Amino acid sequence: MSAIAAPIASRRERVTQLRVILSEWTKLRSVRSTSWSLFAATVLTIGFPILASAVISAHWGHRSPGERAHFNPIDPALVGSQIAQLAIGVLGVLVMSAEYSTGMIRASFTAVPKRLPVLWGKALVFSAVTFVLMLPAVLIAFFASQSILSRHHANLSFSDPHVARAVIGAALYLTVIALFSLGIGSIIRNTAGGIAAFAAILFVIPPLMNVLPSSWNSAASRYLPSNAGRAILQVTRDSSSLSPWVGFAVFCGYAAAALAVAAILLVRRDT
Repeated sequence: MSAIAAPIASRRERVTQLRVILSEWTKLRSVRSTSWSLFAATVLTIGFPILASAVISAHWGHRSPGERAHFNPIDPALVGSQIAQLAIGVLGVLVMSAEYSTGMIRASFTAVPKRLPVLWGKALVFSAVTFVLMLPAVLIAFFASQSILSRHHANLSFSDPHVARAVIGAALYLTVIALFSLGIGSIIRNTAGGIAAFAAILFVIPPLMNVLPSSWNSAASRYLPSNAGRAILQVTRDSSSLSPWVGFAVFCGYAAAALAVAAILLVRRDT
């Protein structure tokens, strides 16, 4: 008596953008460096404003009347988000470059031959996670810092003009940082090179603009990615910077351009 082996039919699931997004979410949360980087960004966003406000409060009596008059309570409230952008930027580069360094990108592109859904999936997942975590972080930082400063009546209310926009804008700024750094990582495909490029664009080039003539510096510096993006964090308009939403739109344009270049290179070159 002979046994007849019945063939087992295998069914290949159709690749959709939703399935790619779910796959990217699984990859993002399963990597230990992701959790640590996002934890560091959250702690920095909350911790530094509390520390800065405590130091300012402790030394408030030593400030001159002029220093008190020019003190802007929103500055210590959002100082953490300015530091957290480094953690978000490094992680954004790693989201793509780490797959190239380990060779996992070949498996991703084998499963998704069209490639671009992988980039859009990473961008959507990483930006959504960044915003969901950073929005409550900046709100906690604001209310905690203003509570400390209120003992000297040097605080702001969330309902004061432009305050809500600046606080929520900090979360939006970090979200665009996530997209911008992801685009850089996708273009360069190397972790060290991507982090170096990100740091140069945001932290090195702006102070180097000071070597230019003052008229050139004031005209060009406002359009740099970091300066344009930080315009949304301002409660009072600085004549040397763009208006909040115009500056934020320029910053979004940089992120969109980085992702567009990344998309073009992704479909034209080998993995």
